[in-house]
Amino acid sequence: MNLKQKCVYVLAGGTLLVAMAGGSAWGVRGREATGAAQETQVKIDNFTFGPQEATVATGTTVKWVNHDDIPHTVVSDDKTTFKSKALDTDDAFSYTFTKAGTYPYFCSIHPKMTGKIVVK
Repeated sequence: MNLKQKCVYVLAGGTLLVAMAGGSAWGVRGREATGAAQETQVKIDNFTFGPQEATVATGTTVKWVNHDDIPHTVVSDDKTTFKSKALDTDDAFSYTFTKAGTYPYFCSIHPKMTGKIVVK
């Protein structure tokens, strides 16, 4: 195979079709074809995390987005697993959960703001 050949990738009915310049094609079925990472979003608004508790699969990236007019942070209760900078309006912070467990978190600016991510 010439490395300079162009490939076209098309996902059709759960099959990834790879078409090479010159007309050859082959398919790949199953999970490997999608390879898409999962993402869950938590909105920060009106001094709350919403949803306050989210259950996700291992490998999921959780993205917190601040929709409030004032800064907030996202900090794990142990203060080491994850910790965002101060998020201004429309700023976001993401963390990928690679291990099963329960991860409580809070806003370090407003400690009464709490949430929890449960990873299964």
